[in-house]
Amino acid sequence: MQEVAGYIEKQLAYLSGGRGEDSSVIITLPECSAFSDIPEEALAKVLSYLTLIPRTRQPGVKFIIILDRRLDTWASIKTALARIAASFPGNLHLVLVLRPTSFFQRTVTDLGFRFSQEDFMLKMPVVMLSSVTDLLRYIDENQLTSEFGGTLDYCHSDWIVLRTAIESFAVMVKDIAQMLQAFGTELAETQLSEECSAVEFLLLSHTEKYRRLKVQLNEVLMCRESSHFSLIDYCWTLITALGTSKFQLLAQLTDMEMAFDGFFDKHHLKLQQYLQLLRYEHSFQEVNCFSVPKIAQRHTDGSQTNSVANMLIFLTDLCVFQEEMSQAQVLILHGHQLAAGHHYAMALIIQRCNELRHQCDTLTSALNTKRKSLTQAQTLLSRLEEAQRWCDDGAYLLANQQVDKFQSKDGAQAALRDIEKFQEAAPPLLGAGVDVLFLEYESVLTPCLQAHIENTFQKHSSVQALIQSRQNCLKKLADKHVRPIQLVAPRPENPPRAKSPLFSPKHGMWQCNINFGSNYPQYFSAMSSRSLINSYLHVMKELIETERIYVEELLAVLLGYRAEMDNPSLAPLLPTSLCNKRDVLFGNLPDIYNFHSSVFLQDLESCLESPEAVGACFLERKDHFHLYECYCQNKPRSDSLWRQFSDCPFFQECQKKLEHKLALDSYLLKPVQRLTKYQLLLKELLKYSSGCERVSELQGALEAMLDLLKSVNDSMHQIAITGYEGDLSNLGRVLMQGSFSVWISHKKGPTRVKELARFKPMQRHLFLHEHALLFCKRRDEHGENADKTPSYSFKHCLKMSAVGITENVKGDVKKFEIWYSGREEVYVIQAPTVEVKIAWLNEIRKILTNQQKQLKGLNTFPVIKCHWCSSTSTWSNVCSSLIGSEELCHSAAVSEQTQMSPPLSVR
Repeated sequence: MQEVAGYIEKQLAYLSGGRGEDSSVIITLPECSAFSDIPEEALAKVLSYLTLIPRTRQPGVKFIIILDRRLDTWASIKTALARIAASFPGNLHLVLVLRPTSFFQRTVTDLGFRFSQEDFMLKMPVVMLSSVTDLLRYIDENQLTSEFGGTLDYCHSDWIVLRTAIESFAVMVKDIAQMLQAFGTELAETQLSEECSAVEFLLLSHTEKYRRLKVQLNEVLMCRESSHFSLIDYCWTLITALGTSKFQLLAQLTDMEMAFDGFFDKHHLKLQQYLQLLRYEHSFQEVNCFSVPKIAQRHTDGSQTNSVANMLIFLTDLCVFQEEMSQAQVLILHGHQLAAGHHYAMALIIQRCNELRHQCDTLTSALNTKRKSLTQAQTLLSRLEEAQRWCDDGAYLLANQQVDKFQSKDGAQAALRDIEKFQEAAPPLLGAGVDVLFLEYESVLTPCLQAHIENTFQKHSSVQALIQSRQNCLKKLADKHVRPIQLVAPRPENPPRAKSPLFSPKHGMWQCNINFGSNYPQYFSAMSSRSLINSYLHVMKELIETERIYVEELLAVLLGYRAEMDNPSLAPLLPTSLCNKRDVLFGNLPDIYNFHSSVFLQDLESCLESPEAVGACFLERKDHFHLYECYCQNKPRSDSLWRQFSDCPFFQECQKKLEHKLALDSYLLKPVQRLTKYQLLLKELLKYSSGCERVSELQGALEAMLDLLKSVNDSMHQIAITGYEGDLSNLGRVLMQGSFSVWISHKKGPTRVKELARFKPMQRHLFLHEHALLFCKRRDEHGENADKTPSYSFKHCLKMSAVGITENVKGDVKKFEIWYSGREEVYVIQAPTVEVKIAWLNEIRKILTNQQKQLKGLNTFPVIKCHWCSSTSTWSNVCSSLIGSEELCHSAAVSEQTQMSPPLSVR
């Protein structure tokens, strides 16, 4: 608007908001004495600006110009009309000229317009009006402003202010949209680190940028009033005249904000979940550092197991192990909480939880065994220390007895009683013997403990010899027979058996001129209702009659258009660049016509006497219908050529001769429509043929037509593949095609976590051929001249001879896996629906089965299905994957190895 602001303010031309017939927009050029002085370029910019405003809201709008020259001359009118004809950019419906009111100028204008009328009428429709009253014959009073006797309220200054405010606001909306788009691109292209601190910083920075953008968005959304007026309270008529409004921009901005909020919420959630996964993996690695061998090997040094104090220290260390195991339990609980929150790496987290639970069970068993062993060793050491103390006390007792008191009988007897009392308090261990102790504590016996036991008993033997010698002396002194003390060996206790760890992981009829023969009731002998017979014959009549019409239409196109391209009399109307493009425009339409006119129509007409044979007609000729595949593959080229030359006089002349109401492109679409019509008619025939003979042929015919439609559709997509180096025909026929979400991962090595962090899948269009699976990227072109048919950029190819599938993926019933070369490459495929997934899996299984049937030794190479993870592959693929690899199924349990035949190597 800045380029034409000066001329707009001078009211060179303006939009009042009025409308003429067919909702044509009125542009008024008021009286302007300096109109001839305005540069041609400036006038063109003003008219372009005014016509652009309504066209942005309503494409294809028409315009009416009111040229007010009541105070001007014919020369000025003529100049103005010529400049309008040269500069007006829109669809000009009518030019209404208010001619001069003075008698002389009116007369000159009438004479001048009479002689120049043909020149102007060839360029634009011009109507000369004598007065404002004549203007009302073309435009309603309520669509005209007061200067033309109308009632439409219009203020030019308000229009300028309002238009300026809206354009300024539109610039603001455009700027904020660009900022949102740039930020969204930044989020989508963010490379994720494996460091928690880097991800935390990324999360904070993205959140801060999002908040700043939200502040700017809210500022724009709150900008509902300009400095001069309120948009909400302003006249609706004036807003309509602008062709757009701030309300529309606000609605657009609100939708933009909602979409942006949704996108950021998803990104923020995925980033948080990725950070949670990194932290969980870090905690898992810390907890997983403990193992059974470490516990089993710890505290086995004999030099440290010679005292009860050391045993207490060892038992305290085991309590520390127990606390560390409780951390693993907390980590397992945290993992289940993440999985319950629909974490995107749910499968990995559950796997880690199962591993930790298995490790905890194993460690608990090891800890219990170790604790029992240490407790038993502690008991042994306590008994040995008790025995040594008894020996020490015995030696002390003998050393402290006073010899002078032994001289009397009473003194000797008293000393004997002290020794006997001491011997009665002897520890039971000393009466068991060395061999009994070795047997009782065999499970914990170490060389150090063994030496400790031997030293204790040696000490006991020495002390016992001293005691025996003292007793003999005292007995002689007391002259009294002392009954020897009988030592009773304690009964050895059988140590309880340690339980071995055990872990088990979780797992009325239509009238026409067709008459059927007298034999048709035999075909319907099984029908119980006459109405079914009538309905069936009704559909048969429609099939044959429409086939005749279809053949006639094809013939008309071939004779009325294709053959006429060789007609010398029409050669001047035919563009030179179209002369050699006949086969492109019509494709193999002659072949289709020959098949239907000379073969298929006669087959259908033969069903007049035997309507039961209609299914056989389709089955016998189903190979001929593949002509339609070539026709449909050529259809995009034909449509492109038609769009380029649709306005050619040659086609208009041919259409006129044929008296066709529709253009050629409508008739070129007939083969595609006919192909679809067949399956509809066959469905109707099946509906009325229940229980009749040869109904299976009808069912087969319907399936053949449906397969043909699918094959045609698939081949239409296949021809749009670009970038494939090779011949697509070598890959075999296209069996399936469709769009999927795809994740690619390598399930070995440390990159597993980083690959799972790719929470935004790739959108790929898959083509399943008989011998290969192609991954392509769909590309839709935009623009006025863009082809409506999408193209597919080739990305990757998998040979079906090295492909295996996993039918079920945890977390999503629509996902399945395609793995390649022994699971070195794994493609997680998410289908749009469960039905699509099942259809693809069935087709892939058929391919794998057919491959093996072609190999020698069919019984040696069956197609197998893993009952642990539902993966399917050929036995040859399994054998090749086992070469240089120790695993087949990552989720198999060792306890189930024997259930498969032939045996598989499992982890």
